Amino acid sequence: MTKQNSLSEIVNLMRNHVSVRRYTTDVIPKEHLLEIIRAAQGAPSSHFVQAYSIIHVTDQEKKNKIAELTGNQKQVSDCSDFLLFCGDLKRLEYACKKHGIAIEHDTLENFMVAVIDTALISQNVITAAESLGYGGCYVGGVRNNPGQISELVRLPDKVFPLFGLCLGVPAKRNEVKPRLPLEAIIHENEYNEEKYLTILDEYDQIMNDYYKARTSNNKETNWTKTMADFMKEKRRLHMREFIERKGFSLE
Repeated sequence: MTKQNSLSEIVNLMRNHVSVRRYTTDVIPKEHLLEIIRAAQGAPSSHFVQAYSIIHVTDQEKKNKIAELTGNQKQVSDCSDFLLFCGDLKRLEYACKKHGIAIEHDTLENFMVAVIDTALISQNVITAAESLGYGGCYVGGVRNNPGQISELVRLPDKVFPLFGLCLGVPAKRNEVKPRLPLEAIIHENEYNEEKYLTILDEYDQIMNDYYKARTSNNKETNWTKTMADFMKEKRRLHMREFIERKGFSLE
């Protein structure tokens, strides 16, 4: 019974996740932040390489500069703690050096491992933080100016910034956005694209109702229109050159 109750609390927490962009002036105690990250380290890692690093940005001037470089995102300046999540093979290079081995890092597979490892631990961070009553918001705008941000926090070769995470005590919580219905994302045995014709019409109506009824930023739109507007543009084309400068050929 105890395990079932605990599972229900965790599932409920995950299902009610929202991005929090407005925070009180309260500061997350350092011991809480460290426990959050320590718990997040339980995330799986390909071959246990743990190919990630987290830059905890505490300097307010650096936070303000990152806020500017990510598109004037005020939550970066205002949050209690800003975490910059980076794919990291530099530590693995040092591991290889200990044994007189040259690291073979320059492959698409190793790049993907670093990206996936980083994403997995970051998801654990937000879940652990929310379990303690905190809230957060991921900042993909880090990839708007990855070179300048790398210089700001002195990232070496083989280390690249992927996204940030603002954490703090929520001053406001938004309504939970309705996710895609399960039948849209689960395919049994074979991929079935024909079902999208019906499912997306139904989901568009759900999202249209949500956007019109929510307490702030009301608008008349739906999911497919929002996605079509987003996907019609090629974005952040500078990332390939940046990643190659970091030492990855992506081949």
